[in-house]
Amino acid sequence: MVTIKKLEHNKFLPKVATPEQIKCSFFSFQGINTPIYYLANQSLINDTPFVDLSVTLEEEQSLLDTLLLAQWEERMWKGGFRYDVTASEIKIINGRKKFLAQLNEKWSADPFIFNCVSHDEELLFCVASSEKANSELVPLAAVPNGAILIIINATPVEYGHVFLIPCGSDRLYMDAISFEMILRAAVEINNYSFRLFYDCSSPVTSHPYFQACYFPDHLPVELMAIDTFFSGGQRGIHVSTVINYPIKTLLFEYTHNTKMVMEVISEICSYLREKHIPHNLLISGCGKKIFLFLQKLANSCNLSAWECSGYFLFQTKHEFDQVTEEAMLKCLSTVSLDDEGFQAVKQLCRSIASKLAI
Repeated sequence: MVTIKKLEHNKFLPKVATPEQIKCSFFSFQGINTPIYYLANQSLINDTPFVDLSVTLEEEQSLLDTLLLAQWEERMWKGGFRYDVTASEIKIINGRKKFLAQLNEKWSADPFIFNCVSHDEELLFCVASSEKANSELVPLAAVPNGAILIIINATPVEYGHVFLIPCGSDRLYMDAISFEMILRAAVEINNYSFRLFYDCSSPVTSHPYFQACYFPDHLPVELMAIDTFFSGGQRGIHVSTVINYPIKTLLFEYTHNTKMVMEVISEICSYLREKHIPHNLLISGCGKKIFLFLQKLANSCNLSAWECSGYFLFQTKHEFDQVTEEAMLKCLSTVSLDDEGFQAVKQLCRSIASKLAI
């Protein structure tokens, strides 16, 4: 159950961050007030199987989903983005994998890297944990330590594109606590169109962050067959290999608490960082499915999480018109981790999941 307080005021204007604002591993949000969405105390529901809210509340949109879309659309109406992403042309690439291509001539591939200046004008709201039994929206309050900042992306890939950044941490990687908070937010949003992406292309990165968008249809990797090689019994965690996909991919599914599954993911990602194995995450299915893409260390740029998922952006009409499934299969398979490395990661996953699922 969610406690709703009337959202009466929002002081932020649509001023966006640019790729030139760079190279600082933390944000300073002291003295900034913003809407805060407090998640219910997770310990109260950790061992309870998830209820499929999409079935029990068919037409009722969650408060967190409503808040995110309302804030994002307000920025869109006020000209806070460099282009209207809803006008971009999208097509299915001919072939068996049903890869998706978007024509977006104004999109910039430059990464969003954070500086030390307060970004309060790009901040939509924050998500934070609480000790209360019910989730709660506070209209205006100071940013609490440990919150997840929801910030607009000036060059969106899809509708509702935002950054999710842990606040108050100077780590160069996403820790288990931040992972869990972001996963809980996805569960709370409870919208099957909402998907989260995480890229770790090198052992040393800027301040870690997720990105999120709303996609009207399934991404290609979500439609692939799977082969489950670990089932966690009463703890409800399952780990599978995605079959016949050009980039080595694992799928983690769970039916109980977010804490356990994110401990598994966090430990695996820690191993991958130590071994300098680039990797990406896709969170879908209202937070209940987590895809792990495994790339080999290369001198050239690694693929993004949405590219690994089968969604590709093109900045010229010629490239968009000429793209083929064969070219996209080669693009993905060229960067994929080799068979030997993949088997080692699978064995590690089995070992970690077995240890934590007891």
